Amino acid sequence: MTTAPPEDQRRLLEVQALDIRLQQLAHRRASLPAIARVAELDAQIADLNTSLVQSRTSASDLRRELTKAEGDVEQVRTRAARDQARLDSGQVGAKDAQALVSELEALGRRQGVLEEVELDVMERLEAHEVALGQLESANADLESAKADAERERDAEAAVIDAEIAQVTAERETSVAGIDAGLLALYDKVRAQNGGRGVVALKGTFAEGLNVNLSPVELREITSAAPDQVVRLEDYGHIVVRLDADA
Repeated sequence: MTTAPPEDQRRLLEVQALDIRLQQLAHRRASLPAIARVAELDAQIADLNTSLVQSRTSASDLRRELTKAEGDVEQVRTRAARDQARLDSGQVGAKDAQALVSELEALGRRQGVLEEVELDVMERLEAHEVALGQLESANADLESAKADAERERDAEAAVIDAEIAQVTAERETSVAGIDAGLLALYDKVRAQNGGRGVVALKGTFAEGLNVNLSPVELREITSAAPDQVVRLEDYGHIVVRLDADA
């Protein structure tokens, strides 16, 4: 049978009040609106990131395609310029000159086709870069909003953390000197019952659980010796008998 000084048992009520306050603060900290806002923005950023990666990849592909198209045009221009220079030099025979003229005509047609391809790629790249710019801007806005939400979250959490530290210090003071076995039992029962380890008995009413005890259980509790640690049958909560102080 567990025993502990009646005064130590009564002090558990103060400890319980502080523990409930710590639970409330922890819940409040975990439920900050800014936390949900950060998570929401993270999800939006993740969704946008898929489109952003795809758009950046497409833009990169189009730039490579444009570089190739420009290279193809430049290659034809270079060859045409070389042929034209030979033709203008007057140092080629009539047959070669005719061949050069034919090649220059073919190169001109080829250059026209390649320039059309180059223009098409340029237009597609320009349009895509506009769309990419919009995605980049939207992403920057989301990142900025997230940073604001994180600052808000951290500021609110810091206030709560300071209060948690204060209440924790008060708890350390409150538990000082309490019977070690009683305190260990309280912590065990509290862990098993969602944070409540002790209830105060006033008459037939168990404060904390907000129930009236049956006459049989009430007799067993009130008849116990003052230093006996009595507990409720259903969940094992420690019962502090306040009427015994009267």
